[in-house]
Amino acid sequence: MIIDALKSQNLRHSNLSQTAIDALDATWRTEFASDARPLIGSVTGNQLSRFLKDKQIASGGVITEILVIDAKGLSAGESEVSSDYWQGDELKWQKTYLAGSPVLFVDAAEKDESTQMLQSQASLTISDPQTGKPLGAITIGINLDAL
Repeated sequence: MIIDALKSQNLRHSNLSQTAIDALDATWRTEFASDARPLIGSVTGNQLSRFLKDKQIASGGVITEILVIDAKGLSAGESEVSSDYWQGDELKWQKTYLAGSPVLFVDAAEKDESTQMLQSQASLTISDPQTGKPLGAITIGINLDAL
């Protein structure tokens, strides 16, 4: 499911310019503070996001979030709504997708201000199993207090 979703979104986004990406990210940020959320809903309501949410719930509180990020750094699926759509300016995408395959990046543990949980993010390049070419990345937020 993750591979298929990334291939599909990468195809749809193949011609997006950075200007268009920035505009989508600005729309997402505006929607994040609003009740009207068509762009956010198109991601969080998709089949991939529902699958990721089920995996998060099944973790019993160990997983705090799961994000799948496409080749442009845009969210393809999210188990929780993130504050921005474009992850391309963040280490979780830069140190995985841009670095090639296979790459694992574990970010430093931090205390989340809103939940007061000690958590870290583990990110991994997702590659096409047939070609080995990177398709995107996945980031999993881990509640270190639950381990």
